[in-house]
Amino acid sequence: MTIQNLRLTSIVVVVAILLLIPYAAMQVTGEVKWTGIDFLVAAVLLLGAGLACEVALRLVTKLEYRVAVCAAILLGLVLVWAELAVGIFGTRFAGS
Repeated sequence: MTIQNLRLTSIVVVVAILLLIPYAAMQVTGEVKWTGIDFLVAAVLLLGAGLACEVALRLVTKLEYRVAVCAAILLGLVLVWAELAVGIFGTRFAGS
């Protein structure tokens, strides 16, 4: 198994583990109420960000640029996640 295949497998495993956290919380408490759409959107966002970072790591050769591109991708993920969760920008996507 090459290092690139190992990274891809790691991305999928990490996303699955992250999605198990709200699922487990739903079993323990009634305060977490995710629907299937919530899990789907979270999976798409997390996999999309992970795969975008993987593409950046494969295409960008200079370490500083790799870090900058991956940081920008993760910042975008956090901003979209926050908008969907609580509507920090007040767009229609947040349900505002």
